[in-house]
Formats: sequence, structure tokens, C-alpha cells
Amino acid sequence: MSQSQKDMTLYEHIGELQKRLMIVVVFFLLAVIAGFFLAGPLITYLQHADEAKDMTMNAFRVTDPLKIYMEMIIFVAVLITSPVILYQVWSFVSPGLYERERKVTLSYIPVSVLLFLAGLSFSYFILFPYVVKFMMGLSENLEIQQVIGINEYFHFLFQITIPFGFLFQLPVAMLFLTRLGIITPMVMAQARKVAYFVLFIIAAFITPPDIISHLMVTVPLFILYEISIWISKIGYKKVLEAEQKLEIEQYEDINKD
Repeated sequence: MSQSQKDMTLYEHIGELQKRLMIVVVFFLLAVIAGFFLAGPLITYLQHADEAKDMTMNAFRVTDPLKIYMEMIIFVAVLITSPVILYQVWSFVSPGLYERERKVTLSYIPVSVLLFLAGLSFSYFILFPYVVKFMMGLSENLEIQQVIGINEYFHFLFQITIPFGFLFQLPVAMLFLTRLGIITPMVMAQARKVAYFVLFIIAAFITPPDIISHLMVTVPLFILYEISIWISKIGYKKVLEAEQKLEIEQYEDINKD
């Protein structure tokens, strides 16, 4: 291959990347438009949910309602666009994969989105009500009258829920790294104590300082890690089978020659 052909290949890659980015930008802008219609009802729903219905939301600054509204629009837009982003990333790297790998990695997209939604659901419907109840109970015991700012409330809500959407991606991430040959289930099993310690620290950062809420976070994370090891074993077995098949095909090609 000549130097000009190499340069053309590089330009083609850059052009392909620009094309994928433009598609993502267009879908994101459309999702932002949808977010303008969805953000208001969603904010109203969250304000009147069981966890917040007894609270009076206050705006301490004139810009607080607008700030929350815009943040909710961006959150909704990112959530709607995430499948498109994942698909465009897959489309960009898929030409370098085998046909079987393309089919397998394509299936990661819906699984990843579902796991993200599962993480949000777990944190909002199970963890968040307990945390709010704990905080309100602590204020009552200390005879503190809480004045709830809408800006602080939604920031606290995002702080509790959004990290779980990403933490629930652990099985998919471990399977992907296994298929790339970066990690193996044996390494994950050997690093279990270190991984548990890291997950324990992460849980401490996103939960209030009581043992019950901490366990409500750490136990699911430990279970997710064990599920990741199990899924990694399946992926590792597929990698070994693919390598063995490739060796057989190469051996047959050599014998034919």
C-alpha cells in the first residue's frame, strides 16, 4: 500500500467519524426538543411522588426553576440519545470485527440501555425512598426544621440515581473487555477482594452514613460483580472457541497450499 493510499484510508476514517458525530448531534438536538415537552411533566411527577409529596419545594434563587428545567431536558435528551450513541460507536468499530463479533457486540446495546434503566429504577424506587426517610427522621430527632430547596432536592436525586445507571453497566463492560482479551474471569476472581473494597468505597460516597443504606448499595454491587464474573466466563469460553476455530482454519489453509 502506498503512502497516498494510507492517507486516503486515514481521511476515510476521519470522514466516517465526522459522519457518526453528526448523526449523534442531530438525534441529540431532536431529543432536546422532545425534552422540552417531557421535562415539565417529569419534574411535576417527581415533586408529587410519595418520597416528596410531604415536602414543600422552595426556590432560593430566581433562576432555580429554570436551572432544574434545563438540567432535566439535558438528562432526558441524553437518555433518549444513548441507544443512538452506542449504535454509532458500534458502527464505527464494527468493520474491524469478525461477523460473529459484530452480531454479539450489537446485542450489547439494548442490554446496556436496559441495565441503565434498571439501575435508575433500583436507586429511585428502592434506595432513594429509604435515604429520604432516613434524612427526614434524623432532622426530626434533632428538632431541625428542614427547608427544602428544589435545586438541592433534584441535585440530591440525580446524585443518588444516575451513578447506579452506570454501575449497573458492570456486567456488559466486563463481558466487552473479556471479548477484547483485556481481562479474563480468572483475573476477576483473583481480584475479587480488591474489587469488593473499591465497590464498598463507591457505595460509601453515594449513600448516607448509616449501615442499612450502605448495605442496600454494597450487596447489589457485590452481586453484580459476581454476575459479571459468570458472564465473563461465558465470553471467555466463546473467545477460546473462536481462537481454536481460527487455528483449525489456518491449519487447513496451510495443508491445502
